[in-house]
Amino acid sequence: MTQTRAGLPTLDPANPFAEDAWNTPYGLPPFERIAPEHYRPAFEAAIAAHEAEIAAITGNGAAPRFDDTVAAMERAGLALDRVAGVFYNLTGSHTNPELQAIEREIGPRLARHGSAIYLNADLWARISAVDAEAEDLDAEERRVLARYRTRFRRAGADLAPEAKARMAEIAARLSELGTRFSQNLLADESGFVLPLTGEEDLAGLPPFLRAAAASAAEERGGGHGHVVTLSRSLIEPFLVFSTRRDLRERAYEAWIRRGQSGGETDNRAIIREIVQLRAERARLLGYESFAHYKLDDTMAATPEAATALLSEVWAPAQKRAGAERDRLQAIVGAEGGNFALEAHDWRHYAEKLRRAEHDLDEGEIKAYLPLDGMIEAAFDTAARLFGLAFEELPAVPRYHPDVRVWRVTDADGSEVGLFLGDYFARASKRSGAWMSAFRSQERLNGAVTPVIVNVMNFAKAPPGETALLSFDDARTLFHEFGHALHGLLSDVTYPLLSGTSVSGDFVELPSQLYEHWLEQPEVLRRHARHHRTGEAMPEDLLRKLLAARSFNQGFATVEYTASAIVDMTLHLSSEGEGGLDVLAFEAEALKRVAMPAEIGMRHRSPHFAHIFSGDGYAAGYYSYLWSEVLDADAFDAFREAGDIFDPETAARLRRYVYGAGNLRDPREAYTLFRGRLPSTGPLLRKRGLAA
Repeated sequence: MTQTRAGLPTLDPANPFAEDAWNTPYGLPPFERIAPEHYRPAFEAAIAAHEAEIAAITGNGAAPRFDDTVAAMERAGLALDRVAGVFYNLTGSHTNPELQAIEREIGPRLARHGSAIYLNADLWARISAVDAEAEDLDAEERRVLARYRTRFRRAGADLAPEAKARMAEIAARLSELGTRFSQNLLADESGFVLPLTGEEDLAGLPPFLRAAAASAAEERGGGHGHVVTLSRSLIEPFLVFSTRRDLRERAYEAWIRRGQSGGETDNRAIIREIVQLRAERARLLGYESFAHYKLDDTMAATPEAATALLSEVWAPAQKRAGAERDRLQAIVGAEGGNFALEAHDWRHYAEKLRRAEHDLDEGEIKAYLPLDGMIEAAFDTAARLFGLAFEELPAVPRYHPDVRVWRVTDADGSEVGLFLGDYFARASKRSGAWMSAFRSQERLNGAVTPVIVNVMNFAKAPPGETALLSFDDARTLFHEFGHALHGLLSDVTYPLLSGTSVSGDFVELPSQLYEHWLEQPEVLRRHARHHRTGEAMPEDLLRKLLAARSFNQGFATVEYTASAIVDMTLHLSSEGEGGLDVLAFEAEALKRVAMPAEIGMRHRSPHFAHIFSGDGYAAGYYSYLWSEVLDADAFDAFREAGDIFDPETAARLRRYVYGAGNLRDPREAYTLFRGRLPSTGPLLRKRGLAA
């Protein structure tokens, strides 16, 4: 990297990030040419360029106007967005030690850079002085201006200089801690395997699970014929089917103890400091707690509103879970088991109960849910709702051989964007499932079409075999594709408002709503087909599958809600300052709500990446339930129209939800779609918890 005459660093021409535009199909990143050593200089050059762009805005001697201040900020930082977009997508989905080292360095650097912008007094003065009335700004321009003002205030723009300096220190430290949390978790997940060394260890495992365990062993180096890893798509079915109670216990203990090994990957001290720093930041901004700070800019608005929803759902879920436990314990007794049901037993006996009550076999279902068929089902649903078409592109750049790419077009043939699907678990990928963007939609800097990626962790089948999904896996695929559509269908001018850049408790509406179509007989009859014969799922199996939708919902609701309660309780406190023992805090919080001993939290604190890898879902894990109130009510709009693909309802949904980004307050957006705000009734009915 050298210096230009203007004093700004310029990149070596051999660095792919030195190119103004990539000469690749659809402008995709040239993944095969980008090496780890390209990132540090690319980040430094892009940060310097962004700093110069901000300096040009603040140095403008003219009276502040929207275009030379707010729109100028939206036009700034594009080079940094491009570098960060590639880098952070890869650190989540296909990382390595070199990328992790850079991530540890660059996270705090980017946090300090962001703080320098949002705590810049001259920049804040210009944004504050923009007069929407005098300039007769349109609705989108007013929304961008309002969102910038909110962002600046929440970052500390109104604070005294000493407090601003402390806010910047906190932001940098939190970035460092979040990166360490994520990397520790990935190390624990990728470092564990449970070898299954003989037929006895494989007892109870159906063919699809044996094949997945063999594929996992091959991916981990082939030292064992079969292994269980800590990928959710492998460990959960192992807990369902294995008849070896001792192995189920070992696998489950490894699963719940991620992040608390006592060694260098232990996350407990990191959590203590994160909670303390978040509480301090909230106090600096005048909030009672981090939860009050976080929810002040959400649809819920207050922790009390979110907690009230959690409480409303907890009581019926707890009651139903108790009844479920009693039925499972009865099976244990009937089989001669002289033990009390424990958390590592629940899934195993729940599957037995499901077979008894619904004559439903998970293995039989999976045969009709091949991955390709479920991808096609998600695409076909988007075609019938929104007129989209998908064309797979076999010869375009991709960051891993497993990644697939589709060109997405609208009903009139115009290009919507590119969709990337990265479906299989691997050691270089963090756990979970998510949607992200290599490039987000906007029009301010030209007609920018989005490049959206869905990342999953499904078990990969052995070579020549078909990857089969559980119904929960298929639901995850639909969920993340709902997020993808939120990014693909975005129709805004300003980058700040694009796609999923919405309130934290509104962002799950498009994803959770999309799950509903998977459960419709019309969709399953069309796409649930046997992976070998191509025959449609038999009607009696389809009926049994749909009849069992609310089966085990006491368990599912309790394990989720318990995590949301602990998240909210942690962030309502300032316990970090008193030497927080997070496991003791967690246990006490669960004791207060009488958590059933036989059910574990969906995410225990030391591996709760949603809330500790970054601030995204911190004091916000409740948002899945909040959004579920919306999605249950929203799907009723299609039922009331008498057609789950009703064109008029779908058009409103696209205009006010999937395509609208953050153009409006979420309450206004939902009301424009539905005509009113929702109630919790449809949610309780959907989960089978209604009285």
